[in-house]
Amino acid sequence: MPDLSNKTALVTGAGRGLGRAVALGLAARGARVALVARHEEQLAETAAAIRALGQEADVLPADVSRPEAVDALHDAILARMAPPAIVVNAAGVFGPIAWIKDSDPRAWIETLAINTIGPYLVCRAFVGAMVERGWGRIVNFSSAASLHTPGPLNSAYGTSKVALNQFTRHLAAELAGTGVTANVIHPGEVRTAMWAEIRDVAAGTGAAGEGYRSWAEQVAQTGGDDPQKTVDLVLKLVDEESDSTSGKFLWIADGMQRPLPSWE
Repeated sequence: MPDLSNKTALVTGAGRGLGRAVALGLAARGARVALVARHEEQLAETAAAIRALGQEADVLPADVSRPEAVDALHDAILARMAPPAIVVNAAGVFGPIAWIKDSDPRAWIETLAINTIGPYLVCRAFVGAMVERGWGRIVNFSSAASLHTPGPLNSAYGTSKVALNQFTRHLAAELAGTGVTANVIHPGEVRTAMWAEIRDVAAGTGAAGEGYRSWAEQVAQTGGDDPQKTVDLVLKLVDEESDSTSGKFLWIADGMQRPLPSWE
């Protein structure tokens, strides 16, 4: 595992779930972590857990789907610490589980804003400093849903993650030869708050939602994937040994979801 004691990391979605787990994992390896999410009280809990490890953490509430909020986040981070060398975009929502014809346009658009536009804005704000220093790591949380054959009810989420994949590939192509890498990962089938939300909504979706109900039940019965597997994958990607890994779709080790073919 890498020694990150001289590096700053920025983690979005750090208030709960896998974002919190990754923030703690990076801090445990010595990184100073900028914690970003919309809910300050959740970030404060993550910061307290990091400080209990004897590491530094900064609470920076922000809605990363808004350009002006990310601009303000950029200025706030640079006023407190070195520019992030590691950016993990873990913030995400599943969005409306509904037929397109019945979907709420605001919720559908918000899903793309958070899952796709947010990572774009954060990467745009911080990647330039990485290039100037000649080293950086960007890890965007995608989903196996972006590689599955499209089905009913999750058009917003699936579309947002397909777009995130392609954005990350474009970013990696632009960063070739700079010492900065960009990848997407499928973080596994984990019993997070998002899992619980999908389970609860899918209960009332009739026959079309049977796949979601079966998935939620399987995760409940097995306990799902260990969140530490996601942390380990992120730590592997920020290690010096991953200098040549960029523009990839990557999987946790021995996850419930078997790896699917991506663009390679």
